[in-house]
Amino acid sequence: MKVQTIFERTEIKYIITLKQREALLRLIESYIKPDEYGESTVCSLYFDTDDFLLIRNSMDKPVYKEKLRLRSYSTPKADSNVFLELKKKYRGVVYKRRQTLRYAEAMDYLNHSELPNDSQIMREIDYTMERYRNLRPRMFIGYDRTAFYSKTDHELRITFDKNVRFRTDNLELSKGSYGETILQKNLCIMEIKSLNTMPLWLTAALNELKLFPGSFSKYGTAYRIVTERKNEVLGGKYCA
Repeated sequence: MKVQTIFERTEIKYIITLKQREALLRLIESYIKPDEYGESTVCSLYFDTDDFLLIRNSMDKPVYKEKLRLRSYSTPKADSNVFLELKKKYRGVVYKRRQTLRYAEAMDYLNHSELPNDSQIMREIDYTMERYRNLRPRMFIGYDRTAFYSKTDHELRITFDKNVRFRTDNLELSKGSYGETILQKNLCIMEIKSLNTMPLWLTAALNELKLFPGSFSKYGTAYRIVTERKNEVLGGKYCA
């Protein structure tokens, strides 16, 4: 089992076309290499209250916000490693606490509150579960990711996510990565994640291709779709 880890970094998102992605990779190919996961299918269960307090708060763009999710890099089996993550963002800096568990251990904890260990990170996650009281899986988000890191700065990662999809039923990672798509097929989400300032070679490539940061929350977008549909149904019911 991997040792639990702590991350602190900035994350900048871009919504770009697949052609722009290929053009960027050609410009920076001598500076980057695939990371340990390379090509992967990222599967996440997002936890929230019955009234979706966490994502509603996040969409208001406060100074501080947090999310709790269970993540895997494929459809897990009982003995597969998964990652229980507490992600906090304060003034643009992301702080992530990640606990590595076997999938069976994670589900025992989430369903029966059985702590798998007494690590500091696990205690922080458990405190969050207790503080919000009724946190439970509310949304599955999946996507296909290609990831790279800088040859000279391992803390600099660049990821490209496409085929972003979600579902609100069968909320277990073991059920597979299917879902309704929420991003056009010719688009992807690029994230630049770093502890340090962006290197000149990357800045120059972004400027040459005229790529500018944009805001996109996968969970927030899925929540907005579900909410709008619910409001349409309710509106039609009252108008009938």
